Amino acid sequence: MSTTAIAITIVATALLSIVACGYFFYLITRKYFAAEQKRLLLQMKVDERAHTLQAVTPIRLGAYERMALFLERISPESLVMRNFRPGMDTKQLQSAMTQSVRSEWEHNLSQQVYLSSECWNRIREAKDEMINLVNASASNLAIDADPTSLAGNIFSSVASSKVPTDEALEFLKDELHQLFD
Repeated sequence: MSTTAIAITIVATALLSIVACGYFFYLITRKYFAAEQKRLLLQMKVDERAHTLQAVTPIRLGAYERMALFLERISPESLVMRNFRPGMDTKQLQSAMTQSVRSEWEHNLSQQVYLSSECWNRIREAKDEMINLVNASASNLAIDADPTSLAGNIFSSVASSKVPTDEALEFLKDELHQLFD
């Protein structure tokens, strides 16, 4: 072989080696940067989630507090004490108590976005049971019955069974402890 052919072969081999090394370097570098990009995106998501939790946690805790207050406000004792006025008849007291429960409920509807579906359903069931309790207690009375008889019927109904608001409040507390303990 001539010197020129040998030189061309050496140059071609060198160029082929350089191209092959460059290609392998490109593949390795591309794989590294793709992995690094995925890692950075994941880290950004984790950081964003932590920031979101940091912002949402106090709001969520406030929602649990508000719903605990709601349940306390619609409990039988509180409901009767807040709504009874001297001179009321039984129908007026019944109407005032059911309206009070509905008003409290409407005031707190937005809190459902911060509670679990199950917790929200338990609270809604407690609200419905309290309205049913007031109405059922009133339906057992004569039209001209004293409003204190309505209160007595409500209290005697819950004395023989668990108070719906207490059950919902227990569930709310348990869920809150699971989330924040």
